[in-house]
Amino acid sequence: MPLLRVPPILLLIVLNTLVHAVPVLLAGVVKAVLPLRPVWRACNPVLTGLAESWIAVNTWMMGAFTRTRFEIEGTAELRRDGHYLVLANHQSWVDILVLQKVFNRKVPLLRFFLKRSLFWVPVLGLAWWALDFPFMGRYTRRQIAKNPELGRRDIETTRKACGKFRDIPVSIMNFVEGTRFTEAKHAQQASPYRHLLKPKSGGVAFVIDAMGQGLHSILDVTIAYPDGRPSMVDLMANRVGMVRVKVRQLPIPPELVAGNYQEDRAFRARFQQWMNGLWREKDEDMERLLAG
Repeated sequence: MPLLRVPPILLLIVLNTLVHAVPVLLAGVVKAVLPLRPVWRACNPVLTGLAESWIAVNTWMMGAFTRTRFEIEGTAELRRDGHYLVLANHQSWVDILVLQKVFNRKVPLLRFFLKRSLFWVPVLGLAWWALDFPFMGRYTRRQIAKNPELGRRDIETTRKACGKFRDIPVSIMNFVEGTRFTEAKHAQQASPYRHLLKPKSGGVAFVIDAMGQGLHSILDVTIAYPDGRPSMVDLMANRVGMVRVKVRQLPIPPELVAGNYQEDRAFRARFQQWMNGLWREKDEDMERLLAG
């Protein structure tokens, strides 16, 4: 009975998280109490090593306790000292484990922009804080229209986070669709893509603007589940047969590095056109990956 597998696997995941999160929090406290750049530089490799160890154990358990097969292409030329902006489609919470499996110890630690409410997730919220994951309001267009200051707060959060990452190898992760794919959302958006929601370009533009020349390439990641979009329970219950992943390393167009996405309509249109083209190619990759 597949569901009988879930509680013991979940217990092991929790234990692994606690074992790694406690020293992460201690190092994070040291970094916060002594907010000096030399201290931050000294703590960062320790924090990164602990996070990569936590991911490695989770990945090992996924391989040991499930028969999920992975077909991964495009990771041969990745660098651990790189400066990447990672863009991916989003279908399930399983996506995060897949991304960690694909990239752990091949590129710098993936750092996600998280909703501010996730700070209060027990243990993990503080661990993400210690690892310098940026927390954002993620306000809707309607909220920003009523109060433009909310949008400026998220932009400033992006700038501060990217300022920290300028001097260290980094992989900044962005789920460009802004939410997980469902058929209902796809229909509501009238998305022009067969397998994707519409991309949201603003967050990508703000990161490129804040990092400037600090990013050397984009990693465009397409994740496909030929057996259907899974839940975390499906993964632990050994109901995910195949995962296919394609990684493309792309240059950042020079004309998109410097521009005011918020106020320059022409620049915003060019940026959105580039992002839409990227998403059309991703949609074609999804079709191929799903078909095998």
